[in-house]
Amino acid sequence: MELWLVRHGVTAKNREGVWQGQQDVPLAPEGRRQAERLAYRLLRLGIRFDRLYTSDLARARATAQVLAEALGLAPIPDPRLRELCVGELAGKPREEVFAAYAEVLEKTRADPWTTRLPGGESLGDLRARFLDFLAGLPEGRHLVVAHAGVIRVAVWVALELEAGQPWRLRIPNASLTRVVLPEGQAGPIGDAAHLEEGG
Repeated sequence: MELWLVRHGVTAKNREGVWQGQQDVPLAPEGRRQAERLAYRLLRLGIRFDRLYTSDLARARATAQVLAEALGLAPIPDPRLRELCVGELAGKPREEVFAAYAEVLEKTRADPWTTRLPGGESLGDLRARFLDFLAGLPEGRHLVVAHAGVIRVAVWVALELEAGQPWRLRIPNASLTRVVLPEGQAGPIGDAAHLEEGG
């Protein structure tokens, strides 16, 4: 099974540095343009996808719709592909989160897989959701539109890693990450060459 994972295009909250989590934030006009550039890149590559899955959050669904129209696929929404639930941190600016939740953030850095954010999930919870999603997938090459947290977990699952800091992986908006299962391959990760000037 081959998954080409796409992080949704940029939102206004991304630009403002606000934690979104599972808040249903719309795609910004810039995010739609990013999705269009990604669609053009995929068309040029000529890759055939068997299915297109998407998180059911608006920013992912809007990104998936642009790709669907270009590639002739029907998006299949799935709530298991939602971003990590950040609980009380949702809707708060980055600076406020770092100031008010310094202690819990330190715990998540030390042990992201079992430490839950206040009112939210741990990375282990997100991994369980993603594994449940994988369990029902047919073989083939699938395009999956999701969120940075989901994509980081997908890389960890593909590489069969049990610990470590997936937050260190840079996953830009509208980027591509490829994983192959069960072979345990990952790469490229967070490829956004199509968004570069002249890309």
